[in-house]
Amino acid sequence: MKLSSWMVHTPGEPMLQEEREERAGPGEVIVEVAGCGVCHTDLGFFYDGVRTGHPLPLCLGHEVSGTVVEAGPDAESWLERSVIVPAVLPCGECDTCRAGHGSICPDEIFPGCDVHGGFSTHIKVPAKGLCPVPDLSDPSINRTGLELAALSVIADAVSTPYQAILRSGLEAGDLAIFVGVGGVGGFGAQIAAAKGAHVVALDVDESRLSALSRHGVSLGLRPDELGPKELKARVRAFAEEHDIPSFRQKIFELSGTSAGQATAFRLLGPGGYLGVVGFTPEPVELQFSNLMAFDAIAQGNWGCLPEHYPAVLALVLAGDVRVAPFIEIRPMDRINETFEELRRHELFGRPVLVPEA
Repeated sequence: MKLSSWMVHTPGEPMLQEEREERAGPGEVIVEVAGCGVCHTDLGFFYDGVRTGHPLPLCLGHEVSGTVVEAGPDAESWLERSVIVPAVLPCGECDTCRAGHGSICPDEIFPGCDVHGGFSTHIKVPAKGLCPVPDLSDPSINRTGLELAALSVIADAVSTPYQAILRSGLEAGDLAIFVGVGGVGGFGAQIAAAKGAHVVALDVDESRLSALSRHGVSLGLRPDELGPKELKARVRAFAEEHDIPSFRQKIFELSGTSAGQATAFRLLGPGGYLGVVGFTPEPVELQFSNLMAFDAIAQGNWGCLPEHYPAVLALVLAGDVRVAPFIEIRPMDRINETFEELRRHELFGRPVLVPEA
């Protein structure tokens, strides 16, 4: 099958549209891309020299939705089905996967890093782990009228915070604090609200806080305007107002900045939980002994296991997590312009790039 992809040859240099041929092998499918979201991780690969598993030239993009148009042996049942391609595809068969640690599978495939990704007309991936998408024309299923392209952001932007929240043990009535609510953090805040938590959001962008106040965030705070002590006092006051002890407070760091990670760590109290989702290569100075003194937990989170995707998709299709107000659909030929605008922090919504007809 002939396909057209936007290829990175040199980090920071404009991506070039090029054609190549692919064929689905055993257990593989080729998905015609409906949409591919642009993630902070893509910017890291492109601008910051973060190493990819596949050598350059490489097609980036790991938030993919589309339709299976070719299926290899043992994958024929996926043909013509609409799917979401998980951002992390564990093999499902190794000792690590069988032990329940698929997120760190040594043979996992990360599209746009280990293999060519979704900034393309088509993508070839293993069929194992694909998330089937139901009939979107049925309003009883798709209550917000989302199109397939918009569902691409479920792969990573929505599913990653879902797994982090699941691991935290968050329950209704708990306090969920999100440090950084652009993209992944904003969807995480909505997921926590859908689970019945009281949600506090910290971000330096007032427009993000304002938008999320209409989607489950009860209190928005600006860490660039409040000192560390005042910030912690405001969070503590909110918790006391709702009678939430520190061991029922779950903090999620999604800013991917050293300042955000330091802020999140300072908010930990006795018995508290910190989920680290954002990534930065910058070093962070922390009073690490607080984990011991507070009997607290700090846990990282890499992607989301494919088995959780159907539950995430159900939340989105039901409208419990709103996607449309927080994305922007663009033609894929604007990819270089879009990367530059994201680098300059000029976009509010998460871009979803759609291949040209």
